[in-house]
Order: sequence, then structure tokens, then C-alpha cells
Amino acid sequence: MLKQLFASTLIGSALLAAPFAMAADYTLKFGHLANEQHVWNQAAKHFKQQVEENSDGQIEVQIFPNEQLGNEMDTINSIQLGTADMTITGESLQNWAPLAAMMAVPYAFRDSEHLRKAVQGDVGKQIETQIEEKTGLVPLTWFERGPRELTSNRPIKSPDELSGLRLRVPNVPLFVDTWQALGAKPTPMAFSEVFTSLQQGTIDAQENPLSLIESASFNEVQDYVNMTDHVRSWIYVVIGKNKLESMPDELQQVVMDAAESMHEFEAEKFTEDQKRLEQALKDAGMEFVEVDQQAFAEKAGPAVEASLNEEQLALYEAIQNL
Repeated sequence: MLKQLFASTLIGSALLAAPFAMAADYTLKFGHLANEQHVWNQAAKHFKQQVEENSDGQIEVQIFPNEQLGNEMDTINSIQLGTADMTITGESLQNWAPLAAMMAVPYAFRDSEHLRKAVQGDVGKQIETQIEEKTGLVPLTWFERGPRELTSNRPIKSPDELSGLRLRVPNVPLFVDTWQALGAKPTPMAFSEVFTSLQQGTIDAQENPLSLIESASFNEVQDYVNMTDHVRSWIYVVIGKNKLESMPDELQQVVMDAAESMHEFEAEKFTEDQKRLEQALKDAGMEFVEVDQQAFAEKAGPAVEASLNEEQLALYEAIQNL
């Protein structure tokens, strides 16, 4: 009997001492389009670690890269329906909030510093307020995106050298109008068709950030990266407003603090990755060409302004005056 009692006491003590997993009070489903290796996914993992540690496990963050929760628009819709909670999104939000179109306007920003001043100042506040009001999504932080560059099989240093160039662009009217004004022959086309079209000579050139130029292996069918920097843009990490406000104030603060830490983490990784990308493309045989960006910006300006509505134009002018 004493042995049984002693054994029961030991088992009871062991159960009390053993750690057990408490279910989190809140779960954040964070879906995005980037792959596991991408800087954005690394930043999402940093956010997860910060949130879970600083909430003492009250919040669990589940990350779904590679469009596991659907494409960008699907995930936005899921957040609005309450079946997902967070994503990374940009100018696609103009479908609800017209000011979000300003996140990818050609030659709106002179450089990274100009972009940062806009995003973190009154311009950014106006865009964020409209996004929150029109979409029910709250921007938590932002990431700078690599500028879009023009690739081709001949060097292009000024707009005058674009004449007759058959250039693939996304199906975005503003991009088509801008490149027409610059003198090229823009051809809207799905991204999946670009490599083969360049290979077969259906088109002569394309434009994208360095990350996509590398991942799509455009170095195999294009010789030059012309540093046009024609679109500098950013993207937001957003959370559903209802989900955020369902948490107590102290946990909302944990999420916002973790988002700020994620911004700093991503910014450092982004700068490193831009340098790596340039070197990798050079090593793959591509030549980088310095471009008269001022000439491009001046020639594109009237077409850009003509494409904006009154509200967008006011914000565009505010950006230019920064």
C-alpha cells in the first residue's frame, strides 16, 4: 500500500512538473505570395517569433507562403470574410482604395529616401487611412520593393533609343500609356509568356525588378539591364481590422511592436539582397547600363499625370513637392 501511495505521489509530482502546451488565445493566419527563401517570408518568420515571445504564447502566428491561402486577391477577400488574418499587398488595393494606385506610379519617386519620406509622412497616412476605411485592412508596416528596370538586347541610355522597341508590360493601363509616351511599343502580356516571347523574338524587351529578372532567368534571353528605376514602390503588411480589434490593447501593442521590428529586419535584408541580385546577374553575363533617368522622368510625366484622377493627382503633386 505504501509502495502504491509513493508511486502515485511520484506520478502526480511528475505531471505537475511536466511542461504542457497551452492553446493560444488568438491565432493569426498570415498568407503571402513569396516563397520560403524570399526576404518577405524571412521577415514573416521574424514577426512570428516576436509576437509569440512577447505575448507569452497568447498569440500564435501561422505562416502560409507560396500562395497557400490563395493568390493576393483571394487572401484579401479571405481576410475580409474572417477566414485569414494577414497578408502582404500593394497597389492591388486600388480596387477598393484609389489612392493605393500611388504605390506604383512611374517616376513618382526620385530615390529610396524620397520614397521613405512619402510613406512615413502625410502621403502615407492618407493612403493608409483610405485603405483601412475602404477595405477593413489595417497596414501594420511597409517594405520597400526593388525598382523596376528595363532589360533588352541593346543598351538603352535615353528615351530616344526606345523607338520601335517591342516591350512587354503588365496589363496596367498606366504602364502602357507611360511606355507609349516614352516611344516604345508596349505589349501587355502574362508574365508566364515573357521568357518564350523573348526567346522567339516576339518581343524585344521587358521590365521588372531585379528579383524577378533573376528568378525568371531572363539573363538567358536578355543581355542588358538598363537602370531606368522607372517604378519605385512599396508594399504593406496588413491585418484584418476586426481581428486586430478583437484582441486586448496590450496584445494589439505586441502585434504593432513586432511589425515595427519586422520592418527593420526586412529593410536590412532587402539592402543586402539588392546587392546580391546585381552581382548574380552580372556573374550570369548581364551588363548593367547607366540611364539618363531625368530624361525618362520628364518625358513620361505628362502621360502619368493625364492617367490620374483628381484625388490621385493631388497626392502625386504632394509627392513631387517633398
